[in-house]
Amino acid sequence: MHNPPFPQESAALTLDGPVGPLDVVVDLPEADVVAQPVVAIVCHPLSTEGGSMHNKVVTMAARALRDLGIATVRFNFRSVGQSAGEFDHGNGEQDDLKAVAAWVRAQQPHATLWLAGFSFGAFVSLRAAGDLQPAALLSIAPPAGRWDFDGIQPPPQWLVIQGEEDEIVDPQAVYSWLEGIDAPHELVRMPDTSHFFHRKLIDLRGAITHGVKHWLPHAGAGTA
Repeated sequence: MHNPPFPQESAALTLDGPVGPLDVVVDLPEADVVAQPVVAIVCHPLSTEGGSMHNKVVTMAARALRDLGIATVRFNFRSVGQSAGEFDHGNGEQDDLKAVAAWVRAQQPHATLWLAGFSFGAFVSLRAAGDLQPAALLSIAPPAGRWDFDGIQPPPQWLVIQGEEDEIVDPQAVYSWLEGIDAPHELVRMPDTSHFFHRKLIDLRGAITHGVKHWLPHAGAGTA
């Protein structure tokens, strides 16, 4: 299978992954937004609990990034949707992410790569960051205490967003983990916010916008 070129307009694609096809959706910024030379790959939550690239937190994160002029790539990890393979506890999923990143970099060699992830997707993107060396990383509700975060190598531009009423990821475990690692980061604590950001998605969008806009290569992001 030959991978398709990076689309010139938003489109659903199939890429050749490590164990077979991967479902991918590329979304480009609206025409009235100042385009940035950045492509952000957004990773979804736990595959075995219904997580997919269509998760509302994932799609809102992607939307917030596109509003800043960033092209976004969402994809289904192995075993989800039409992506081939079986759930692999974050190991094979890192290989899936690396395959998507390799395609992005081959197709968009002049663009900067950012990674983002929600919950399990935050774990996978954090684990892969050392190898992929993204320019920036967005971690939403990273599941500290539930998965092994030892040896992670996040980039200097790293934003962590955590709901303070998260019923799945222990917020205090996240805060303690961040305090105990030697890695620069910006932490946004969202009060009265559950794991899936019920009734808080617009607030999440704002937190992402304000948290990452100063990392953009081109000033004047937003509507032209």
